[in-house]
Amino acid sequence: MNQFKDTILTYLKGMSMGAADIVPGVSGGSIALITGIYEKLLDSINAIDQTALKLLFKFEVKALWKHINGSFLATLLFGILTSVFVLSKIITHLIENHPIPVWSFFCGLIIISAVIILRDIKKWDFGVIIAIFIGIVSAYLFTNIPPVSSPEGHWFTFVSGAIAICAMILPGVSGSFLLLMLGQYEKILAAVSDRDLMVLGIFAAGCITGLLAFSRLISWLLKNYHSATIGLLSGFMLGSINKLWPWKIILSYRMSSSGVQKPLLTENILPQNYLALTGQESLFLPAIFAFSFGILLVIGIERFAHYMKKQ
Repeated sequence: MNQFKDTILTYLKGMSMGAADIVPGVSGGSIALITGIYEKLLDSINAIDQTALKLLFKFEVKALWKHINGSFLATLLFGILTSVFVLSKIITHLIENHPIPVWSFFCGLIIISAVIILRDIKKWDFGVIIAIFIGIVSAYLFTNIPPVSSPEGHWFTFVSGAIAICAMILPGVSGSFLLLMLGQYEKILAAVSDRDLMVLGIFAAGCITGLLAFSRLISWLLKNYHSATIGLLSGFMLGSINKLWPWKIILSYRMSSSGVQKPLLTENILPQNYLALTGQESLFLPAIFAFSFGILLVIGIERFAHYMKKQ
């Protein structure tokens, strides 16, 4: 019964990660940290090593599955893919039609998540504070980089997958935002909608390559500089609020591959100036409710996960 319960929880956590990665500005890695599976995920990914290859070539499937914690990885991946294919249109619709409450919700979610993660730091020192500061500044500067036009070749789709997958294991950095910067966001979303297996396969191969390489670096940092690394990751999350800020004015536009005009450069403004600058209501009260709901949701998830561990 406990194994079945763990499987369901892992699947739901995977769905949460997948839903987060669909949104430009929100990180699946942040969800992994919030739900307490971050280091388990890294260890499972890092288990795909020479030993795993030897077991594969010997066709020792059962031993290989146990070595890489296959049940955990497969369940998590199934949850992620469920969200990608089922929720992508819903989340895109909400962002396009109700942007202020949606982004406010994500702001609340990310801020409280960073605070909760910082509580795991057992030893505070000057190095941890510097790491948090570096994380905040880096994420802030990173989210100010405008999207670029990209090559059309499949090789760049592979490279984009290798770069974007870092968001799964790097809290505060959004895989969707990385794809947007690389000019591949709409191409990948279109491939998902059209079931373009060629593009999705090349993208997936890039993701696997990037994931195997980058996870080892993060694992090494956590094992050798745990407090500073947690501080850095939390700083990334807090700095990413620059991208999630609900009230923006659009400075310039870009034309999507489908011929639709999309915002290119934006500037954050205060809610009290939103009506005067855009001619639209700031929706401040709904934004506060959505922000509060994001906070309460994370607190609820954390307490539920803590309760389940005691069972």
